[in-house]
Amino acid sequence: MTSRQLSDGNDDGQVLGQSATDKIGLYGATPVVQRSSTVLASSLLSASSYVSVASNTAAILLEISSALAAIGIIRTTA
Repeated sequence: MTSRQLSDGNDDGQVLGQSATDKIGLYGATPVVQRSSTVLASSLLSASSYVSVASNTAAILLEISSALAAIGIIRTTA
């Protein structure tokens, strides 16, 4: 079976979803709207809103992995 290209050859690239409320899902995942996170808005090196840089890093990595799993880019189960 031949794969279908989503590109129309436009040099400006391609966009999935026109707004944060448009749902997207990949690899058969249930489509979801764009996640919103204050963790990613916080500075990684600033400990003002969290206990330490290590906990900031852990929180950011957890949010990124959760977002990737939610749209189906990574799988969190074996």
